[in-house]
Amino acid sequence: GKLPHDVERVEYSLEYGENILEIHKDALGENDSVVIVDDLLATGGTIAASVKLCESGGATVLGAVFMIELDGLSGSEKCGVQTHALLNYPA
Repeated sequence: GKLPHDVERVEYSLEYGENILEIHKDALGENDSVVIVDDLLATGGTIAASVKLCESGGATVLGAVFMIELDGLSGSEKCGVQTHALLNYPA
């Protein structure tokens, strides 16, 4: 579904297709600091897009935290921010 107000959007590629992330334009501002939390870090595409969205609103992204990172896919290198995973699992 679509968000109800004016949005910023980022289209990005996944290993299996395309996706779009959206955020309300007024959700974040210059004085906001953000930590992104997700369940799984694989290739890093979703998190890189999330970072771009947050920064487009003026926020500072401090880093990203994950339950699991799949090793060998270089996802943490593609995020553009410091990452931390509770578990590392071979891809």
